[in-house]
Amino acid sequence: MPEVRRTVIELLGQLGSSREARQYLKQFSRIEESRFAVVKVGGAVMRDQLDEMAAALAFLQRLGLTPIVLHGAGPQLDQAMEAAGVPIEKRDGLRVTTEDVMAVARPVIYRANAALVDALEARGVRARGILHGVFEARLADRERLGLVGEIERVELEPVRTAIASGALPVVACLGESPGGQVMNINADIAARELVWAVEPHKVIFLTGTGGLLDHSGRVISAISLRTDYDHLLSQDWVHSGMRLKLQQIREMLERLSPETSVSITSAENLTRELFTHTGAGTLIRRGEAIDWFETLSSELREQLQILLESSFGRELRADWLSGRDVVGLLWAESGRAAALVTTGVDGVPYLDKFVVTPEAQGEGLGAALWQALRQRFPQLYWRARAGNPIAGWYFQQAHTSHRLGEWIVYSVGVDDFGLLGRLVGDARARDPGWRE
Repeated sequence: MPEVRRTVIELLGQLGSSREARQYLKQFSRIEESRFAVVKVGGAVMRDQLDEMAAALAFLQRLGLTPIVLHGAGPQLDQAMEAAGVPIEKRDGLRVTTEDVMAVARPVIYRANAALVDALEARGVRARGILHGVFEARLADRERLGLVGEIERVELEPVRTAIASGALPVVACLGESPGGQVMNINADIAARELVWAVEPHKVIFLTGTGGLLDHSGRVISAISLRTDYDHLLSQDWVHSGMRLKLQQIREMLERLSPETSVSITSAENLTRELFTHTGAGTLIRRGEAIDWFETLSSELREQLQILLESSFGRELRADWLSGRDVVGLLWAESGRAAALVTTGVDGVPYLDKFVVTPEAQGEGLGAALWQALRQRFPQLYWRARAGNPIAGWYFQQAHTSHRLGEWIVYSVGVDDFGLLGRLVGDARARDPGWRE
């Protein structure tokens, strides 16, 4: 086992750094086995990316991490109903499930479940399909929706038994009444109820898009619901499915611990999303307030120094802050992240310090801090050593970068080459404030 773990860490290190991989693996290993993650897989991913998904889940299993997988089968059911000549009807986003629809749906869902179990076992993963016995339900509205179930209770015993026996549980979206009536359960609703019952550390949605997309079709890397939710829902490009998913995720996270996050990613990027700071999808958290201070009280100065020294493992000089012309400080409510901005050249602010505690890295707090920084400062420049572990992330955020010896100077929002030259020269000469 140690040899396997070493090999896996080396593989993870190829995605980011071995330090990152070890940090996340240690973090996940501390969690109770049955509460590591709930992975919700859409029917389209089951149809189009079954092998990639099985490979990603098998990789987690090799690490000793066992997610609970919940799957839908919407596209497969649509296709089967068309082939059977059964009309497709939806009300309030729910599939109207007549007896004829259920007659088609049950074998389709059974086959989808078996296909995923077979794909996992083909990769050496013990998997157990769980078709019934998890969702106790009653008919939501027999007259309008037919055999659509409203979940009244989630029974976790079949899931826990599977995990205890070393098998990866694969749960289908079917419910039953106490009397044995089988019902169709919407996959997103089933995921929400399962998540509330399990209270997992991670909630993962595997989708074909690999994340939530912005107005340009690019994946949004992180969303803090506390600071971004109202802004996002006011955008005309946030509509239909994306709006509904954001609303459901917000409702889901409100009943979970503040540390719980939701990752929306693709099957092929699942490992990168889980084990690297930069991720590869959309990370959604409830988030926390990030406040702006133009004046730093003595208490805040002390807290900032403690945060910087503990996060970077170095000591600052006693006078490090007194020589700086401070524009202001962005400070996370939890005290786990901050950005200090000082006066720069020709009115362009200089990002003097940007810090996120190691424990908070990967939670999306750094991305939330960065968004708050960019909303306040359209132009900005900063520097970091070439060997900085988050240099790759800085490259992603910056519009320009210039290497000068051990330093790399980054900027955003500056197009004037003459000004860029002055910014680079200024950044290079800045006092870092650290004791040598």
